[in-house]
Amino acid sequence: MPEHGQQSGSASGDIEKHDVSILEDVKEDVLVAYEAVDPEADKRLIRRIDMRIIPSSMLIYLLCSLDRGNVGNAKLLNADHGNSLLQTLKISDQQYLIALMIFYVSYTLFETPSNYMLKKFRPSRWIAFLMFAWGAMTMILGGISNFGGLVAVRFLLGMFEAGLFPGLVYVLTFWYRPEERALRIALILACATLGGAFGGAIAYGVGLLNSAHGIEAWRYLFMIEGAPSCAGAFIVWFFFPDYPETVSWLSPAERELAVERLKGVASLGHDRISWADAKATLRDYRLYVHYLIYITVSVPFSSNSLFSPTIVSGLGYKGLEAQLFTVPPYAVGFCVTVAVAWLSDRFEVRGLGAATSMLIAGLAFVVEGSVPADAFKLRYGFFVIALSFSFASVPPLLSWLTANLRSTGASTLGVPLNVSIGQVGQIMGIYIYKANEAPGYPTGHYTNAGFLLLGTTLAVGLWIMYVRRNKRLAPGERKWRL
Repeated sequence: MPEHGQQSGSASGDIEKHDVSILEDVKEDVLVAYEAVDPEADKRLIRRIDMRIIPSSMLIYLLCSLDRGNVGNAKLLNADHGNSLLQTLKISDQQYLIALMIFYVSYTLFETPSNYMLKKFRPSRWIAFLMFAWGAMTMILGGISNFGGLVAVRFLLGMFEAGLFPGLVYVLTFWYRPEERALRIALILACATLGGAFGGAIAYGVGLLNSAHGIEAWRYLFMIEGAPSCAGAFIVWFFFPDYPETVSWLSPAERELAVERLKGVASLGHDRISWADAKATLRDYRLYVHYLIYITVSVPFSSNSLFSPTIVSGLGYKGLEAQLFTVPPYAVGFCVTVAVAWLSDRFEVRGLGAATSMLIAGLAFVVEGSVPADAFKLRYGFFVIALSFSFASVPPLLSWLTANLRSTGASTLGVPLNVSIGQVGQIMGIYIYKANEAPGYPTGHYTNAGFLLLGTTLAVGLWIMYVRRNKRLAPGERKWRL
């Protein structure tokens, strides 16, 4: 029996070595095949893909960001006339925080299931459904009359918005190689900063409609910003691309190139998700470090998104002026986010790019919490820096994660898990800017700083781990992306 067991073990080992050898040969063949592609044909293909996917994804996420963050504008809109959201519904600051928090509860619960539905029904159909649903919920917010209605509709809004961002990141894995993703993720995510900029400008304009036909301006705000999402859903249903293997606007040769260039390094639309992939993803401890880092950046992400009008009002700007002065930080944030993502992809430094951004933002929040509360101009300048680099850290983190997910199943589960677990940070971000600490808000600024500096440490540690793993790899083995 022992001899038989040893022979079986030896045979099993030989089979495993043979399988690994075959796998390495396949990977080498894929790499050789891709390197043999005409570079000009490859560039033409990427340009065609970009024109179809990136502008539409940016616009969809811009509308999503507007519909998610407008509650922060509604909270203060026309407060000096007694017509803000809080004053009309007669709700307290604590009830307002509950309404914010319930959004993230449903967001967390439905993110991962939504990615599986996207794979089942295809991207164009599922994203269009989500888009119409969240637009309708935003418009319904314009008709609520009490705290219960606000909480119920915010819960449904979170449920429908949950699948969009992880879904768009997941879609990119079907079309782009790892080194091509960070800039494109940044262009999409940076639309959250554009959403903040446009949201402030739109709120300023809509605020002038206050009491027109006896309706408060914040109601107009929800209805005006929800309608484009509902209308855009029909365009997405018919025109948003699904997978390279199925689209009609690529020629047969282009479809073949689009699929071949991704083999071995990205998700494929026809791949099925297996339970083995799911288990391997759930048991991979390094992914939980990625998730933990994402929690640390989610705290400032949500606090800045939801409280920027409040923070700006604490910098000496009041009424509609506070809405208008939320625009410059987000406009600068858009440029910084795109620049950091481009540099991270261009020089293969996603981990260090994210860590540097978190460090700069963390230090800016420390300064903002330390300077005198009446140093308005100085605090406003550091708020611009803190917000810009907080947002800029997210695209390299997501690109770094997707680059190190090595199967379609891992991408299907890993991306939404990352964003779902990050909602823990978003929920914490709701509670850190305390109304009784205005105008300085030291707790909020120092909490953001602490999480960002922790994230910096974790990101550097994870980067060192990947570097060490790469040094131990045999020649020809697939390296971990940095």
